[in-house]
Amino acid sequence: MNPEPRAARPTLLSLARELGVSRQTVSNVINNPDIVRPETRERVQAAIRANGYRPSAAGRALRTRRSMSIALRLYPTVDGVNGAIMDRFVHSLALAAQSQGYRITLFAADNAEDEVETIDSLHRTSSIDVAVLTDTLTGDVRPSGLAAAGVPFVAFGRPWGALARSSHYWLDVDGGAGTEAAARSLIAAGHTRIGFLGWPAGSGVGDDRRAGWERAVADLPGSTELELRVDDGAQPGAEAAAELLARGATALVCASDSLALGALPACRGLLADGRLPLVGFDDTPVARALGLSSIHQPVEDAAARLIGMVVDLLDGRPPAHHQQLLTPELVLRNLAPFAQ
Repeated sequence: MNPEPRAARPTLLSLARELGVSRQTVSNVINNPDIVRPETRERVQAAIRANGYRPSAAGRALRTRRSMSIALRLYPTVDGVNGAIMDRFVHSLALAAQSQGYRITLFAADNAEDEVETIDSLHRTSSIDVAVLTDTLTGDVRPSGLAAAGVPFVAFGRPWGALARSSHYWLDVDGGAGTEAAARSLIAAGHTRIGFLGWPAGSGVGDDRRAGWERAVADLPGSTELELRVDDGAQPGAEAAAELLARGATALVCASDSLALGALPACRGLLADGRLPLVGFDDTPVARALGLSSIHQPVEDAAARLIGMVVDLLDGRPPAHHQQLLTPELVLRNLAPFAQ
């Protein structure tokens, strides 16, 4: 049996013929809609949607002298828990980029210096137009390195430390607001001994998450005794949770779901009415499956906004907000029966 012939892909010319307008009119609706009369613009846009027309990436690249590509460093997965947040981000970034006619160019690098060098090389050879930085750190050398090389970039993550006043484009999730909301929800539930399980000092993201907990428990006596900072992971989380409970903690806020998952066995004795007074961070699939309360990062929204910033940056339109801070959502759950 012969396969059915594939329908011809719609073109500017086929749309123009269907609508009885010029090819240039259709092109103007796509690239310069403000110069087209509203009634004509609406008719052309309706035909574009109905026919599933997508502008040619090659044609757009020739017209704009752009590669229509965005560089993104791919980091190795540390564990199967926390890696889920970057999986969501990369997927969402690719979808948002595609909707604007861009694609993502993934690459690997051993360190920050190698990342800058690779991005600069890709930009000099016209392989990419712009870069998206992730995993911003205290003393991050990448923003200044890319600025010196003349490479446009946006960052998913705030500048930390001495770079905090940097003027480059960035978007971040307010981790401190998330841990503060978590601690205040535990206070509302009657807890006065709320511990914090976080990462070693010096991590901008980790310090920010700790600061949110500290704001919430500042008026609770003995809170300074209920804090431990350890390397991320389930085993360090288990050991630190046992220590904090021995110090009298009756509830815990954690800087990651990995730490919270490690803390879960030690905290089972605190279970009341199906809910465990233990909150993780990142709302990973494992946390959702176990019924573990966690803080959900709006990475899909973040990715869409970052691509919007990229488009504005490359089109020479300064974004209305070139530095944005999104608020995460506290998700409270009852522990799954098999995890109790």
